[in-house]
Amino acid sequence: MKQLIFLGALVFVSCASSKFDKVNGVSFVSSGEEVAQHHIDPVLEVQANYAAIMPFGFIQDVDSPELIFNTDRQWYGERREGARQYIEKLHQNGIKVMVKPQIWIWDGKFTGNMKMPSEEEWEKLEASYEDFILLYAEMAEETQSDIFCIGTELKTFVDERPEFWNDLIQKVRTVYNGKVTYAANWDEYEKTPFWADLDYIGVNAYFPLCEKQNPTVETLTKGWQPWKSKMRELAERVDRPVLFTEFGYRSMDFTGKKPWLVDRNQERVNLEAQARATQVLFDEFWNEDWFAGGFVWKWFMQHDQVGGRGDNRFTPQNKPAESVIRRQYAQVKKSSI
Repeated sequence: MKQLIFLGALVFVSCASSKFDKVNGVSFVSSGEEVAQHHIDPVLEVQANYAAIMPFGFIQDVDSPELIFNTDRQWYGERREGARQYIEKLHQNGIKVMVKPQIWIWDGKFTGNMKMPSEEEWEKLEASYEDFILLYAEMAEETQSDIFCIGTELKTFVDERPEFWNDLIQKVRTVYNGKVTYAANWDEYEKTPFWADLDYIGVNAYFPLCEKQNPTVETLTKGWQPWKSKMRELAERVDRPVLFTEFGYRSMDFTGKKPWLVDRNQERVNLEAQARATQVLFDEFWNEDWFAGGFVWKWFMQHDQVGGRGDNRFTPQNKPAESVIRRQYAQVKKSSI
């Protein structure tokens, strides 16, 4: 009888805790230097159990097919050598990793608008992009990284070249044995065609929630409902959990209006709005069984030199939002996902 009670308790604990077995991640920004323990300590202090490592490739313009990557002209953390060192240091500290290679277009043009002018140029881009992705998929396998992301916000590329992406997924699977996702922008994920071939529905969660200058919890919560319903329906339809490959808010007025904005606007700093929006996101998603967790955007290595009370950018570091994240992430320190 005691054994049955004990087993029942175990089942109950397991079911109750499964809600909190989430990816509690930070997007670990590449730097020009090696990562050291004092760079990792703040990640541990915020109770993160995952970090996204983001090597970069560079393209001249939205219609340029040549992708430049893994060169000595890049920052250390943006190329293979540095990404590997970051991953190994994070793993030494018990932090799991998502490898998330990304493209940067000169002048900060949106990667979702990349479109080649001819079949020949498309094929050149595909060959270059495949080399880029497989280089880092192989590195992800060598380092036993936990998740690999095959692309970030490449809507037109995905729409125009579906066969390429189907082939790329299969090629990634031949060299990498972990979980695989794609980071779709908030306005593209519903039409991304290959979710059933991946392990997570990856979403960069910059959904517009409201027009208010200083939105309340109630306003932000209401703003999430239509987006949340659509994500739940997709997760159930394709039988894959949603993973926020990026999420976060600017610490400024109107933070819920256009959360994707990366411009250097002079909107008034609003630390409380960022913290409030972050808490609402946690409240809405982290207890959902169809939701896998996410990676806050963005986390810099030099913790003591970034963020703070005068900063209206994305990082939560040294702001009230950092405490919100710590409280949430502390509910589970190790993910079983």
